[in-house]
Amino acid sequence: MDRRLLVLAAGMFAIGTDSFVVAGILPEVSKSLGVSIGLAGQMVTVYALSYALLSPVIAATAAHWPRKRLLLAGLVVFVLGNLVTALAPNIELALASRFLAGLGAAMFSPTATATGASLVPPEKRARALAIVIAGLSSATAFGSPLGTFIGGLGDWRLTMWFVTAVGALATIAIYTMLPAIPALPSVTLRQRLAPVRDSRVALTLLTTLVAYAGMFAVYTYVGVTFDRATGGRANTLAALLLLWGVAATVGNFVAGALTDRFGSRFIINGALAVAAVDFALMPWMSAHLWTAALSIVIWALCGWGLLVPQQHRLISLTPGSAPLVLGLNSAALYVGVSAAAVIGAAGITLLDRHQLGLIGAGFIGLAFMIAQLAYLVIARRNARAMQHAEAVAG
Repeated sequence: MDRRLLVLAAGMFAIGTDSFVVAGILPEVSKSLGVSIGLAGQMVTVYALSYALLSPVIAATAAHWPRKRLLLAGLVVFVLGNLVTALAPNIELALASRFLAGLGAAMFSPTATATGASLVPPEKRARALAIVIAGLSSATAFGSPLGTFIGGLGDWRLTMWFVTAVGALATIAIYTMLPAIPALPSVTLRQRLAPVRDSRVALTLLTTLVAYAGMFAVYTYVGVTFDRATGGRANTLAALLLLWGVAATVGNFVAGALTDRFGSRFIINGALAVAAVDFALMPWMSAHLWTAALSIVIWALCGWGLLVPQQHRLISLTPGSAPLVLGLNSAALYVGVSAAAVIGAAGITLLDRHQLGLIGAGFIGLAFMIAQLAYLVIARRNARAMQHAEAVAG
């Protein structure tokens, strides 16, 4: 296995641990800072929104940087942001620090995925993406549950110190083990956003945004949504998150292999359809530990099984703009995650914390319909191109 891809995955592990660990400690953050759980949940929103908004800007303005330098700078900013979170005495500073951590993630994550895709031949691209993204999914398997468990042993700030340490170790790994990689061709922000004018790309990005808004509306508040199954015990929640992460890692690798073999459409459709049913049943399945565990496994397999074929579809549509569209897909994902925190908070207020699965199912079902529309547009465009080629040949 290419060592360069493993080093990039190590950095993604740090980013992923921070992305997912906060959801497991929201009840403790809420009590410690004296705010509602809905307001504490905006720590997830600010981090995700910072990432989503700044990702395309940074990719355009820092494209001339050597990629190793950009990756290291991103991790340094990320570590500083988490350090401030660990020390924050109030929610205002905590939210500001999440913005800083999101900036670091915006510098690192799209650069890492684009770099990974560029290191291998096209026929191995989905597997390379799966290896890099495995850093994120394995963070849910090990980093997030461990962080939740650490927070359950004492103060939630211990969890943030844990994330800070993981980020520092990833920085050292990138510095010592990743060779120098030339800069990507310089692009303007206008050029970076140009692929969105292609309806095929726009619909694919919208699928990502809507699907993950639905999935993370539940994940952001997983501690209270599954409290009947966990009994409010941090160690039981950590075990469920560990199970979620293991299944996510499996789903990521399996999706990479299946996408290379069968193409993206079959995997996208299957993941979204099964996830929609799973979320629709979640209000009942989350009531008992074993059914909750089954629901979480299906959720993780489908959720992480969706990301690789979505990225593969985007690269196939615009192979010459792969770094651009991958960055936009990451931004769409994090816009969805930031919206999810707001959607989930509204769902808890208007309905009930145990009914969030129904809201998630609605969004995932909508994403399925958008994915079908994207395929129809892609098929129509391909048919026109084929007709044109035949006319020219004739």
